[in-house]
Amino acid sequence: MSWLDQLFSGSSRKQELIAADAALPGRPGEITIPGTHLVLGTPMRGRPEADGSYADGGIGRFEDGLAAVILAGGCFWGIEEIFWQVPGVHTTAVGYAGGFTPNPTYEETCTARTGHTESTLVVFDPAVIDLEGILKIFWESHDPTQEMRQGNDIGTQYRSAVYTLSDDDAAVVRQTAATFQTALDAAGQGAIATEIAPLAEAGDGRFYYAEDHHQQYLAKHPHGYRCHAATGVGYPG
Repeated sequence: MSWLDQLFSGSSRKQELIAADAALPGRPGEITIPGTHLVLGTPMRGRPEADGSYADGGIGRFEDGLAAVILAGGCFWGIEEIFWQVPGVHTTAVGYAGGFTPNPTYEETCTARTGHTESTLVVFDPAVIDLEGILKIFWESHDPTQEMRQGNDIGTQYRSAVYTLSDDDAAVVRQTAATFQTALDAAGQGAIATEIAPLAEAGDGRFYYAEDHHQQYLAKHPHGYRCHAATGVGYPG
């Protein structure tokens, strides 16, 4: 097999979702993250339960009145940077969701053998910006028609996904996807391939926080890598 054949063979394998029983074993211990958002100065994780566990798939309980959603649209550095600048966003954090390996590392996720996609937790105040407003930005900020990739970033870790904390929120996501699809159709674009599900039904049902150096990466490295393979199509309305 030539080096070119090997390259494309490897890319093909990285675009295939792994089965739960074939995923890497991971580890019992969680990755340590900083308590405070570097840019916003707010907690990146909610309060634990009395027994020390974290509700909502590892996210915890945030202040009353705040809402949360997990978005995946390619490299999580760039997606997080977009949302920490949005008025009404309380906090953001990057991590891994939709997979099976407990407490995965970045390096493990890059092998496509954990099942996770690079994800961004967005916690927001619905009195300032509602879920549809968050999703409008999300749909416009990446190309949801690309399967298992964004631009030159190829693999299951770059797949488009939205994981919600309730069935009702998942219904809102599907509604906005249908609305955005009408705009994509009018522009001659393809079908949305985004994975949409309550977090509890995605992989092992958890959001795993990424390593400290990935959190707010582009605030630490302003000239760092950004991948926005956006369609250029605006959300209707």
